[in-house]
Parts: sequence; structure tokens; C-alpha cells
Amino acid sequence: MRSFPMKRFGFILMTLLYVAAGVNHFWHPATYLGIMPPWLPLPELLVIISGLAEIVLGLLLLPVRRRAFAAWGIIVLLIAVFPANIQMAINWHREGHAKEWIAWARLPLQAVLIYWAWLYTKAADSRKRFPSQPERKTL
Repeated sequence: MRSFPMKRFGFILMTLLYVAAGVNHFWHPATYLGIMPPWLPLPELLVIISGLAEIVLGLLLLPVRRRAFAAWGIIVLLIAVFPANIQMAINWHREGHAKEWIAWARLPLQAVLIYWAWLYTKAADSRKRFPSQPERKTL
């Protein structure tokens, strides 16, 4: 049975977005340092770790056997970086940023991204990938 085209397109798009976002942590670290909550220690290290996590988890979406693990990792990552998104909204509000609404809109977008990742948390059914294997019976 063939994979649903939108779901296939979705994980490829998700892979590209997370890898690009992760690489951006290294191209433009000041952007991420600027939204780091002041109460978090070692902000430079956290930017590196979150960038690496986005790249690795994005790439791990590609192999079917790692997709569920990667999706759960992305969910954890999205929750972990949420304080930075809140800090961004606070910073932009204090600065009177012309596009402050984007920072506020980004907060509920996290829930959408979490749901999107959750769609890929289901373990792949090996019988669909290997139809010649007999169905296993569990006790």
C-alpha cells in the first residue's frame, strides 16, 4: 500500500524546515541569542545544542524506522524552546517592534507544530513495509 501523498510531502517538508532552522542557528546565532531568556545559563551553548538537535532530528525523519523517535524528539524540542518564543514576544513588545504580532502568533503556532510532529509518532507497521512476512501473534 502506498503512503498518503500529503503525509509523505509533510515529513519531507518537516525535514527541510528543521534542518534549515538548525543550520540557521549557526549562520545567525545572534538572532537566537537575542531571544534567549535571561534566566537560562550558557546561552551560546544552548543555541548550538538546539541547532544541532533540529538538524539531527530533521534528518532522522527520513528513515522510516527512526521517524517516530525523531517526531517525539521534535515534540520535546518544541516544548524546550517555547520559553525563547515567549521571550521573543516580550522583547518585541518592549521594543515596540513593527511586526510584534508575528512573535505573538508564533506562540500558538507551537501547538500546531507539535501536532504536526505527533502525526509521525506512530511506529511504522512492518507488515506494510514487508508484506511477505506473516502476521505476528502476541500472547
